[in-house]
Amino acid sequence: MFKNYIKIAWRNLLKNKGYSAINIGGLAIGMTCFLLITLFVRNELSYDSYHENGDNIYRVVHHSSKDNLDDRWIWGNAPVGKALKSDFSEVIETVQFSGRSDVLLDYNERSFQEANCFYVDPTVFDVFSWPLISGNPETALKAPYSIVLTESIAKKYFGNEDPMGKSIDGVGGRANDGVYTVTGVMKDVPSNSHFSFDILMSMSSFYQTRPGIFDAWGYVDFYTYFLVNDNFDQTAFQDKMPDFLKKNRPAGDAQYYYDLSFEPLKDMYLNSKAARQPGITGNLSNIYIFIIIGFFILVIASINFMNLATARSLDRAKEVGVRKVIGADKKGLIYQFLGESLLMGMLSAVLGLVLVMICLPWMNTITGKQFLIREIFNGFTLSLYFATAFITGILAGSYPAFILSNFKPSSVLKGTFSTSKKGVNLRKGLVIFQFSLSIALIASTVIVYSQLDYMLNKNLGFDREQQLVIDFNWDGQVRDNIETIKREFLNHPDISSVSASRTVPGGHFPAAGTNIETKEGPMKNFDPFLYEIDVDFIPHYNIEIVAGRAYSRNFATDTISSMIINEAAVKSFGYTDPSEIIGKQFEQWGKEGTIIGVVKDFNYLSLHQKVAPLTLRLEPSSSRYFSLQIKSQNLQKTIKDIKDKWAALAPHRPFLYSFLDDSFNTQYEADFKFKKLFTIFSFLAILIACLGLLGLAIYSAMQRTKEIGIRKVLGAEASSIVKLLSKDFIKLVLIAVVIATPFSWYAMHKWLGGYAYRVDVNWWVFGMAGMIALAIAILTISFHAIKASMANPVKSLRTE
Repeated sequence: MFKNYIKIAWRNLLKNKGYSAINIGGLAIGMTCFLLITLFVRNELSYDSYHENGDNIYRVVHHSSKDNLDDRWIWGNAPVGKALKSDFSEVIETVQFSGRSDVLLDYNERSFQEANCFYVDPTVFDVFSWPLISGNPETALKAPYSIVLTESIAKKYFGNEDPMGKSIDGVGGRANDGVYTVTGVMKDVPSNSHFSFDILMSMSSFYQTRPGIFDAWGYVDFYTYFLVNDNFDQTAFQDKMPDFLKKNRPAGDAQYYYDLSFEPLKDMYLNSKAARQPGITGNLSNIYIFIIIGFFILVIASINFMNLATARSLDRAKEVGVRKVIGADKKGLIYQFLGESLLMGMLSAVLGLVLVMICLPWMNTITGKQFLIREIFNGFTLSLYFATAFITGILAGSYPAFILSNFKPSSVLKGTFSTSKKGVNLRKGLVIFQFSLSIALIASTVIVYSQLDYMLNKNLGFDREQQLVIDFNWDGQVRDNIETIKREFLNHPDISSVSASRTVPGGHFPAAGTNIETKEGPMKNFDPFLYEIDVDFIPHYNIEIVAGRAYSRNFATDTISSMIINEAAVKSFGYTDPSEIIGKQFEQWGKEGTIIGVVKDFNYLSLHQKVAPLTLRLEPSSSRYFSLQIKSQNLQKTIKDIKDKWAALAPHRPFLYSFLDDSFNTQYEADFKFKKLFTIFSFLAILIACLGLLGLAIYSAMQRTKEIGIRKVLGAEASSIVKLLSKDFIKLVLIAVVIATPFSWYAMHKWLGGYAYRVDVNWWVFGMAGMIALAIAILTISFHAIKASMANPVKSLRTE
């Protein structure tokens, strides 16, 4: 019996090749999207899951404000780690990383500036599961100037040599320049890590340079993680913090607000809201969006199947009638049609697997992840995939199966059977639902594009075009000759301006505990961010002064007793008019003096964040970067000239450069990936909806073949026949516009909430989405409508 069911199902697929291709193709595309989205979501949810003690690893979050949730940082002080280990028995071990360091390493006359290095406690391998290939995890990072390399970095420097015990010259970073000894080689950090690195250096190296900061509760430069026992209660632990801080913080620091909270490892990638992360973070909202899109695509593909199967019920009616007359029961017919549906579902799933393997390299390129074919054939993934195909086949085929099995043989064989009004309304409702989803996706895609275009083109308050940035990584010889090097660069006819600074917009910068005189007289403490700049920085970047003046070479005191702040800092210290703060006293990191100027807020952070309070100190000796304004159109020649000049001015340093607009926009890398994935999956969802509409248009034209022939014989124009076949579908699309608009408006408002600066959601976006959907629907229908209208009426009138 089952063999017979399969044989009949296969014959029906071959008999109706067009419908079969549309259904199987639509389902295959849907299953492909589902599997790709599953791979992506699984990867996002797998971050840090490989650590053996992952459930017991936490990290410290530092709070600098009681009310402002934005003032919560992962980057914090050093003494908190030692104090936690000392005071709480549930804390088994702590490990601290310094802030990321860029170190110039030299071995055997080969130099590279490594940009992903951290100083770390020797306990790192007790807390995290990062296995060593060579070396002893207990001692590898104990001695000063010991260094552990990842496998890929070891290969880069030593090739096939054994790196253990070899010496590497190090320049830069937070420790003094010195010779590092390789004491370990570890496997590369897995890509699904919230925190990755290429090189680990012993924290004792850093300690030798600046021992004082390791006891300073007000100095920020460390990430603190800790391992707890199985009885750890995070809520109870949090309740102990007031007494813990009262006991351990120096009395002088008590006047400044400070608190702690803790994040478990499982929340660090997707659920952390704190700033100054040690690595990348994901976006849980985007994961939900992709899950919803994947679900939408499967629903649209299933609707296609249901629509086409119920629409074709008349063609199968005589078959059902004959089979019932010769003894087929209702259950057997249901099994027959469900079997056909399942066969199509499984064929679609197999085709989908092939498409996924073809698309995998493309998916890797867009997401920046490394999905492997073996991940597809993972037991869980494959089971989930085919289970989804099975359920989709059952659900998509269930309604047609029950409709067809209920046909009365007497009505069918007499020719008096016709599709019910309920069946027609159901098909209309499903088309409306499909195109509601499609219109919502079109509108959402337009808004996503508008937001990212806005981010790229918004006036940020500084000049970022044609800015070439040279990174010399605080090199001492370069810093001693900053003004000389600047003058040499300015001798080039295509360089109009040069500045030196510790950071550039979009780059890394510290925060500084700062006291500023209030209107009432007393000093108020705050922790604004800090830019250490030279005298040319503000005019070089064309940053507007709104009160007071910029730094000047005409004022010798500017270097020792002056400060400039931004408008956000003015407000944070209680002033409404920027001019009121000019002349007020300040204290910051051992420097005292007066505020001499206020700059207009400029977006030195990404547009995800509001402009935060910022101080700009005249400290050219703290510089790390040169910024060069290029006015030439022949950039390659100018860059070559600058490289040659750099080789003469600093032959010991590699020429490392970038363009500011490119480096600034790297902050939006995750947004651009999201845009690409969202657009492609939305397009595929719309394509599947159009396939269904195409199938219904073909069927509608076939059902009205005689009507079309009669109309043509009576003199109907081709345009009137096209209008006849199209108008019902166009009405359905217009209804879908009305339904889709409020839902997509709400969803996009929620998504835009992740940006401090965002576009407005205008009504015309939904009107345009509706017009696009309407145009797609008309194009989809028109071909077959025109074909039907041009057919010979003699042939159509012969049709039975």
